[in-house]
Amino acid sequence: MATHKLGIVMYGVTGRMGLNQHLVRSIVAIRKQGGVVLPNGDRVMPDPILVGRNADKVAALAREHGIERSTADLDAALKNPSDTVFFDAATTQMRADLLTRAIEAGKHIYCEKPIADSLEKAVAVAKLANSRKIKNGVVQDKLFLPGLRKIKELRDAGFFGRMLSVRGEFGYWVYEGDWGPPAQRPSWNYKKAEGGGIILDMLCHWRYVLDNLFGKVQAVSCLGATHIPSRVDEAGKTYKADADDAAYASFQLEGGVIAHMNSSWCVRVRRDDLVTFQVDGTHGSAVAGLTRCLTQSREDTPRPVWNPDVPQTMNFYDQWKEVPEKITYENGFKIQWEDFIRHVVAGTPWHHGLIEGVKGVQLAELGLKSWAERRWVDVPEIKI
Repeated sequence: MATHKLGIVMYGVTGRMGLNQHLVRSIVAIRKQGGVVLPNGDRVMPDPILVGRNADKVAALAREHGIERSTADLDAALKNPSDTVFFDAATTQMRADLLTRAIEAGKHIYCEKPIADSLEKAVAVAKLANSRKIKNGVVQDKLFLPGLRKIKELRDAGFFGRMLSVRGEFGYWVYEGDWGPPAQRPSWNYKKAEGGGIILDMLCHWRYVLDNLFGKVQAVSCLGATHIPSRVDEAGKTYKADADDAAYASFQLEGGVIAHMNSSWCVRVRRDDLVTFQVDGTHGSAVAGLTRCLTQSREDTPRPVWNPDVPQTMNFYDQWKEVPEKITYENGFKIQWEDFIRHVVAGTPWHHGLIEGVKGVQLAELGLKSWAERRWVDVPEIKI
């Protein structure tokens, strides 16, 4: 069988997410395994060129991971006809412009989300990609988490009966930077002027999770907060953190399902994982984290007694059964990269186009609107 080379311009891979998930655990891992297998048995070998503003930094990164090409000249990279895919994991504010340049250069595009810092820009990019007949995709990594894949299996098997509600908890404590440990997230995350804010970041995730697993989002009520108003940046300088660092959002879903998601960078974790989802239905419930999933069926549901005068005797954690591991789950970012590469080269089905990224930005904007106006906001259908 033949092996085909696929040139990929990779921008923004010096950042934490771009480096760890997209470069090392996806593209480098795919190269080490011998490429992506196509339906006809051929293979596709990614041939990336790393692009960044600091030529020395991207060159060193390329050498470290056995990649032959790097540059600080994005324009030159986009002009190379041998590189047919453009990938972006840089800052949200830059993304719409970068994607537009890549589309106009004739590249297929794949990118992190949010795909833009406003709905207007997101729609414009998606329309441009469609008009130029560019294959396009947006990262929707949480759909590929083992925990949520198990939730989907339970849903498809009818385990929940009629689904009633979804409750999600996401987040951890991000250090302020003023007393010892440095912050784990970049300072731009906490500045409005630089595209920061957890509502824009996380409601884009919750949109595709809710739409695909539990029911299409029909309305949102969101309360944001800036709990920590002052933080210390990477250079040790104190700055005003004026972007929201927590979001408390409720959603009405198709089919009458009610969902609520707490997202916070100001919460100390006392749960099974950094993100957990509890799904309750008439026939059973499940709780999933990044990898594990536990269930409680209707027949196994206990009958606790409310008595505030004595300590609780039931251990509620022991009343759940873990969903067994039936397969070996690979990195979710890598799985989606492989699917996108097959889509580009062989035209295989693809369900994560830029329109899905547009929906995420739409929900984030409506969440901000709900917070500002202190009310429920309907989520209209988007057509590109």
